[in-house]
Amino acid sequence: MSTASTDPQAPRTLRDIALARSGDKGNRATLSVIALDPADYPVLERLLTAERVRAHFAGVVHGPVRRYTLPGLAAVHFVMFDALGGGVTRSLALDAHGKTLSAAVLDLPL
Repeated sequence: MSTASTDPQAPRTLRDIALARSGDKGNRATLSVIALDPADYPVLERLLTAERVRAHFAGVVHGPVRRYTLPGLAAVHFVMFDALGGGVTRSLALDAHGKTLSAAVLDLPL
């Protein structure tokens, strides 16, 4: 269920049309953004480029970002390299691992 404002001037974010899941493996983070309504998948496919996701996570992701489109699932999946400060067991970051990235990506404006 969308919590989008009915005001057409209100800023909208990815959170209004999608949910996200993320994880980590070594020094890589994975991120999937899934349309709440499959009709919104083309918006995700158009707006969520590897470059935009990498820019959104500037300072966190230091390597390349690879994007995979999954139209059958109405999802876009990303693998972000050199993103976890050397990996969960080596990083000194407090809870800045893959699981928290899904919440952060939903703040992207549409």
